[in-house]
Amino acid sequence: MSQDRYRKVPSVRLSRLASFGQLAGGIAGGMMAEGVRRLARGERPQMSDLLLTPGNAMRLTDQLSRLRGAAMKLGQMISLDAGDLLPAELTAILARLRDAAHFMPPAQLNQVLQTEWGKDWRRRFARFEATPVAAASIGQVHRATLPDGRVLAIKVQYPGVAASIDADVDNVATLLRLSGLLPETLDVAPLLAEAKRQLREEADYLREADQMRRYGALLADHPAFVLPAPVAELSGERVLAMDFLPGQPIETLLQASQEVRDQAMAALLELVLRELFEFGYMQTDPNFANFRWQADTGRIVLLDFGAARAVPDATVAAYRRLMHAGLAEDRAALRDALLAIGFVSPVTLERHSGSLDAMIDVLIGHLGRPGLFDFADRSFVAEVRRHAETIAADRAAWHIPPADTLFVQRKVSGTALLAVRMEARLPLRDMVAAKLA
Repeated sequence: MSQDRYRKVPSVRLSRLASFGQLAGGIAGGMMAEGVRRLARGERPQMSDLLLTPGNAMRLTDQLSRLRGAAMKLGQMISLDAGDLLPAELTAILARLRDAAHFMPPAQLNQVLQTEWGKDWRRRFARFEATPVAAASIGQVHRATLPDGRVLAIKVQYPGVAASIDADVDNVATLLRLSGLLPETLDVAPLLAEAKRQLREEADYLREADQMRRYGALLADHPAFVLPAPVAELSGERVLAMDFLPGQPIETLLQASQEVRDQAMAALLELVLRELFEFGYMQTDPNFANFRWQADTGRIVLLDFGAARAVPDATVAAYRRLMHAGLAEDRAALRDALLAIGFVSPVTLERHSGSLDAMIDVLIGHLGRPGLFDFADRSFVAEVRRHAETIAADRAAWHIPPADTLFVQRKVSGTALLAVRMEARLPLRDMVAAKLA
């Protein structure tokens, strides 16, 4: 394992603030250099053009992967949620945040585990592997074996992460404000407050253990999924012990046959629909690392339940209305549903109804095709983006949907993105109609 992956987590507020200052300075320098280059070519670049460059994206991913915590988590959200909106090269660079976290050095790891389990913590295990098997935004995972031979995965939270959530979110928001990417009139305060609440919940490993048990019961008889069970006597707010379940990255599913890929993605899509319309409860983080593929059993390992949350009845009803309108291919009903669910604001509808209707027509034409829906067919994206850019150019009409809608849509969009990666072909309309019946 390369020593470059080991970097101490900055756990003191001042050191994290300094890291944000270094990030802001590096991005500003990159913007200035890019601006000079473009002016020398006779161009008049926009602020967003100077900010969204591969060089600045690389600076962002490198620094956020060192900071970890809420800062890196927000970067992961941007990389996954941006979808087709960002240039492909930037999306690819930001995607590195999904598996680019550094590891805690052994001394820092030992200090965390001593705090949780005492100085003689190693006596609890027959073997504890010092090199993590995975590292993410909030913690890293180690494989360990109990004296009775039971193999566990031990998720250890980075020190200072929970205490730094509010400051990290505020610092990321400040960077966005200073960049000029967000209009001054856009009120992001409610979304920031909800992001802080969600991240605080994700940092509470006792809560996650409860969510793991809840999903274990909901999916106990489902043949397509397998979930770990938590080990209560070894778990706390900052350390979570659970069964170690073997599996490969979900992306390896792409090597399987079309039939196997379709079956796996049908199970994941059905799970999203059940979460929304049956459970009223959803694991809202579709990060690909939260799914593992067991080729020998044909099952998907579900991991990381920190982002599981209740879906309000009003949000469920709004999605039901939206999907009914889509199945009916009713443009007027779809427009009304988009307004009701909060994807579209009255201002946007008033100022850009033509572009909005054109986007709806494109989507209806693509989604309404008979037979299997081919997720790999992205022929409609360019036309949708063209109409979306017209709306996006009107910064005064920018609008943030309700937080509950955003969290649900994040899971819906993330699952669809995975289906695109897997080149799945599914009876999408029939699946949706069955859940709405």
